[in-house]
Amino acid sequence: MRETNQKQVESRPMTPILVVNAGSTSLKLELVSGSDKSEVLSSMSEARGRAAAIGHRIVHGGGRFRDPIVLNSDVIGAIEAMSEVAPLQNRPALEAISEARKLFGVEHQVAVFDTAFHATIPPEAFTYAIPRRWREQYGIRRFGFHGLSVAWSAERAPALLGRPIERLVICHLGGGCSITAVLEGRSVDTTMGFSPLEGVPMATRSGSVDPRSIFYLMYPWRLSRKEIENGLENESGLKGLSGFSGDVRDIEVAEDSGDEQAALALAVYVHKIAAAVGSMATSLGGLDAIVFTAGVGENSARVRARVCERLSFLGVEIDSVHNAEAKLDTDIATESSAVRVLVIKAREALIVARAVRQVLINAG
Repeated sequence: MRETNQKQVESRPMTPILVVNAGSTSLKLELVSGSDKSEVLSSMSEARGRAAAIGHRIVHGGGRFRDPIVLNSDVIGAIEAMSEVAPLQNRPALEAISEARKLFGVEHQVAVFDTAFHATIPPEAFTYAIPRRWREQYGIRRFGFHGLSVAWSAERAPALLGRPIERLVICHLGGGCSITAVLEGRSVDTTMGFSPLEGVPMATRSGSVDPRSIFYLMYPWRLSRKEIENGLENESGLKGLSGFSGDVRDIEVAEDSGDEQAALALAVYVHKIAAAVGSMATSLGGLDAIVFTAGVGENSARVRARVCERLSFLGVEIDSVHNAEAKLDTDIATESSAVRVLVIKAREALIVARAVRQVLINAG
């Protein structure tokens, strides 16, 4: 009997896993095989009879979840509770969970949390300078996000360079943006905080703003909470700066045609990203490599070049031709650069699939 169970456990990791990634700007479905190859699907029903289990990327797990966990009513309730903090992310994930449970049943569905990778951030980096009772009673602290993407880049970067990387800064630049300091494979600081709204400007999210400005909008201008929340989440960032789009591709085209607001949008974006990389380098005590990943990081040579130009004082130097023609998973730094600069394809789905397989193994 023991031998039979062991064979079942060994066979499970090789079966395909459906990864459901309900983010703030899109719903991505990938079927990840045991050999780590993935197939993009257009609907969940395509995975019927093919997936052994389903992994859901959950953006905000709060302080409770540090490991992947099988979904049940208690876990779903906790995810729902954190939707107040991450409404653009957790609410779509809950809708996806509901749909998946209708299609596939309640078994073999696993939640994998973006916040988990950042559980190693030390107190000096996750503690806000607010009243102690707020921190202890309400759990206000920095959590950090994009952990699944960061985990993959932290694994992939040393493999690409063929050596360990002690001090690594990962720039996840997509619809949401965050900059993370990774020391010897562990997260030690990051720009996103209690919610995915903090940090550098994003496609439609503001990033960090002076809290007093929010009070000012409430009084004397009497904007409602709904108006303020919508403004910060959906009308700010690159969209708010450019006045027409949160898509870097659109903004670059407009800049080339002489649009001053588009030029300002990119200037603010680059300024904040470069400043964040410098801050993360301080948390690391130096800098050995930078990773650009996610939609903008992988595809905008202009953003990469301008960020790196601002970081030249740290010894960052990229090959302009290589940067312009960069393929994914490559080093675009010059030979003489003191810091390696990598462009890495985001593979959050692979990290989720691996986590789900581990849960299956542990469940035996």
